[in-house]
Amino acid sequence: MARDPGRVLIFDTTLRDGEQSPGASLNLDEKLAIAQQLARLGVDIIEAGFPFASTGDFNAVQRIASIVGTEHGPTICGLARAAPGDIKACADAVAPAAHRRIHTFIATSDIHLEHKLRKTRADVLAITRDMVAYARSFVDDVEFSCEDAGRSDPAYMHEVIAAAIEAGATTINIPDTVGYATPAEFGELIAGINRAVPNIDQAVISVHGHNDLGLAVANFLEAVKHGARQLECTINGIGERAGNASLEELVMALHVRRSYFNPFLGRPADSAEPLTAVRTEEITKTSRLVSNLTGMAVQPNKAIVGANAFAHESGIHQDGVLKNRLTYEIIDARTVGLADNRISLGKLSGRSAFRARLEELGYRLERNDLDESFARFKELADRKREVSDRDLEAIVSEQVQQLQDEVPFVLKRVQVSCGTGLLPTATVTVETADGEASTASIGTGPVDAVCQALNALMDVPNELVEFSVKSVTEGIDAMGEVTIRLRSEGVLYSGHAANTDIVVAAAQAFVNALNRLVVGERRQPLHPQKAPLPLAETRAV
Repeated sequence: MARDPGRVLIFDTTLRDGEQSPGASLNLDEKLAIAQQLARLGVDIIEAGFPFASTGDFNAVQRIASIVGTEHGPTICGLARAAPGDIKACADAVAPAAHRRIHTFIATSDIHLEHKLRKTRADVLAITRDMVAYARSFVDDVEFSCEDAGRSDPAYMHEVIAAAIEAGATTINIPDTVGYATPAEFGELIAGINRAVPNIDQAVISVHGHNDLGLAVANFLEAVKHGARQLECTINGIGERAGNASLEELVMALHVRRSYFNPFLGRPADSAEPLTAVRTEEITKTSRLVSNLTGMAVQPNKAIVGANAFAHESGIHQDGVLKNRLTYEIIDARTVGLADNRISLGKLSGRSAFRARLEELGYRLERNDLDESFARFKELADRKREVSDRDLEAIVSEQVQQLQDEVPFVLKRVQVSCGTGLLPTATVTVETADGEASTASIGTGPVDAVCQALNALMDVPNELVEFSVKSVTEGIDAMGEVTIRLRSEGVLYSGHAANTDIVVAAAQAFVNALNRLVVGERRQPLHPQKAPLPLAETRAV
């Protein structure tokens, strides 16, 4: 059997694979805020990015390694293709962390070898040995992935895995890259590795999978039964295409059904020892932070963290829950940190109290940024009778979006005129590197007029493909959250903002999306799985 760490390790790839969701790109400060919250959540490993992709990715991984990768914090991991340049960049980026890992990969399926890598099985076997050994020369913790494992010839894949372990890999990851596997097939894939790889006892088996058929979580739970002890997942299940296995669903399945899974880890069925190290009460907070910063809303019926996850509409259900929550609830909402918290801050509250509450919510702001957020809080307190944690999250997540130094556009003023019998007109003022500029436009409604004016001022070609509005909390005075997605040359960029004035929120969200578009086009990072391996770098070191 594979090496057993004594529990199920949670490997969070929100900042790497999750960020590959269309429109979900994050700036450095947003990545750091999420990484700090993931550390509070108690994940074992944070895959912080793909350092070779761009200078921005390298800097983000290095900063997370420096700030979050403390002695008692999570392992900080970077992704690298099986090439010396990738691996060296990854080693340099994770170097500041107390616990660091290099995660390198290469495809093992014949379809990838023929059409993507254009290499023979012998070539890939040699590259695996050389590159794992090279990674091991930098760190003691090396993870190796067989890309497209689900479609690989098992006998050949077993040979590659054995070679990777012999070269120094301490974790072997088995990805369902295209989300095609069913639970029975995936479980048997893991069982086969345990049976056939002679040195598998020297490595932890990990699994990674996409949710194209909605089976990622089920596949992972089946893999645990057959010896997998690391699960690679993301917050809210975000990721490419239909996303990744959802961290919150995996953790809570193992928590709620502990008596079922205990025997598979060699424990008595009634053992109360947690199967993971995740602090479940941090789950809701983490979900909201990732949703706010990526602009990717959580569907209401999403398991564990959806708005309806603990709502009961049926009269029969309501009656049962009122008598005893266990009649229709298998999870106490407080277990995942779901509570209707309302802060007691107001006009007379000091910055220290405000800052302390923000840190509890997962945000750490520098003095100037804290002052700006505090000023927005005071403005909101003047307009709202009660300010909730959700209001604070909305305020600060927008502030974090604007912390990067490269923001080309800053919204200064918005004014609209509309009503029955009137032509909707908007006047906007934007600050650029050349100073302030203003213009006015008409539209089919106030939001359309604002967007037309902003497009006229900024002159950045784009197509608006999504405009959504939702209230942050209940009540007529609730803040409205606006998410806007723009498309440029086939790539999506999202912007998110909140305000009690929906038109202002829409304007700021549009500007945030345009900023991401402009900065994103400048960076043009590599995609780890779609970019070809450098031919000269795949040879032995």
